[in-house]
Amino acid sequence: MSEEIRKLHQPAPRGTWVQTERAAHEALAQLINKAPRAAALLHVLIAHMDERGALVASQATLSKLCKVSLATTKRALAELQDNQWIQTIRLGGERGGTLAYVVNSRVAWADSRENLRLAHFSARVIVSSDDQESLGEKPLRQIPAMSPGEMQLPAGEGEAPPVQELLEGVMLDLPHLKR
Repeated sequence: MSEEIRKLHQPAPRGTWVQTERAAHEALAQLINKAPRAAALLHVLIAHMDERGALVASQATLSKLCKVSLATTKRALAELQDNQWIQTIRLGGERGGTLAYVVNSRVAWADSRENLRLAHFSARVIVSSDDQESLGEKPLRQIPAMSPGEMQLPAGEGEAPPVQELLEGVMLDLPHLKR
C-alpha cells in the first residue's frame, strides 16, 4: 500500500499543546491564591478544550475530573465566568440543556491566532456514564470499523441491489460504452 493511501486512512491528530500569554500566567498566579479550586478547574478546561477553546461537559463530569463536589464546581465556574476567564454558551433550553465552556482566547489557545476569529463553533464533548439514564437493555448493532492503516477489501456474496419496477411510458436506459 502506498504511503499516500495509508495517510488517508489515519485519524486527524489531536494537538497536544496550548499556548498562553505571560500576562495570563501572572493573573493565573493571583487566581491560585484567591480561588484555588477555580484555578484548578481552569487548568482542566484548558487541558480538555478543542482547538477553538471550547468544551462541552456536564458540571457533574467536571466535578469528577477535578475530584471536588458539585457545589464547589459551580462556585468555581461562577468565579471563572465572573472574571472573564471563560464564557458559557447554552445548548438547548434552560431545563435539560447543557453548557459549552469557552476559554478566553487571550488566556489560552490551541490553534493559530488568525483562526481564533473564525465564526464557526466546535467543541470537545466529555460525557460521563453517570450522566446517562439508561442506554437500553439490548446491545447496539455492531458496525464494522477500520483501524488506522486498514483498507476495505470487498468480500463475500453481498446483498442484491435494490430493484425498482419500470414506470409506464419510460424507456429503459441501457448501459453502453462511449467511444
